[in-house]
Amino acid sequence: MLKQFFLLLIIVAPFKIMAQSSVSGTIYDYDNRTFPIQNVKVRNLSNSQVTQTKAAGQFTIPAKVGDLVEFSLNGYHTDTLFLINLEPKIIFLPGNSTTLREVEIVSAKVNSSILSPDPLARPYTRMATDGLQGKGNNDRAGGLLFNLGYGKYKRQQEKIRLLEERDRYQAEINAIFTEEYVSDLVKLKGEDLKNFMSLYRPPEELVKSERPFNYSYYTVKSYHAWLKLTPEERRISSMPKLKAN
Repeated sequence: MLKQFFLLLIIVAPFKIMAQSSVSGTIYDYDNRTFPIQNVKVRNLSNSQVTQTKAAGQFTIPAKVGDLVEFSLNGYHTDTLFLINLEPKIIFLPGNSTTLREVEIVSAKVNSSILSPDPLARPYTRMATDGLQGKGNNDRAGGLLFNLGYGKYKRQQEKIRLLEERDRYQAEINAIFTEEYVSDLVKLKGEDLKNFMSLYRPPEELVKSERPFNYSYYTVKSYHAWLKLTPEERRISSMPKLKAN
């Protein structure tokens, strides 16, 4: 009986070890989340192992906790996953914004404000020359049209649009790049976590230029840069105290 137990242990142990040293999952299209993606290249950046997804979007690759796994396919953004456990993964791969997709226009509506007059514009005045009053613009003397006020109104609207756009991106960064989110990815706590988030808060221009922005890849990449810093470089210098008059 004892010999049979040891024999069973010898047979089962390799499978147990193999099961604990690999990760599996399924990859779907980000826009159509029920559509599995085939032939996605899955590469473990930590051990150089490579595989591809099958017809059902499934993959299995040798890996361990702490490895960095990359997913890439033509027409899709390259995504990277930092393994904090070896549980089965579900990956949603966003399409590349440069890839044109067929769009069916069902209906169109014209914004009524386009046809309405500019509330800040002044009435224009036709200035005639050489005594040719009211001549058409196709005449040699012609006429000059002045629409005063529209340029200022347009600049004001553009300034408001930029401020609203900035507020949207800042709100997105604040909502996603939180202490809980970052700590779950890089396992930093306390003062180290606060210093890391201050040093590597996602820049607004970067978030704006890469849509949808991959916060997990950016955070893990920043963490590797953080590990190369000295303890002094990781600390945020405190603001100098102002002397009272």
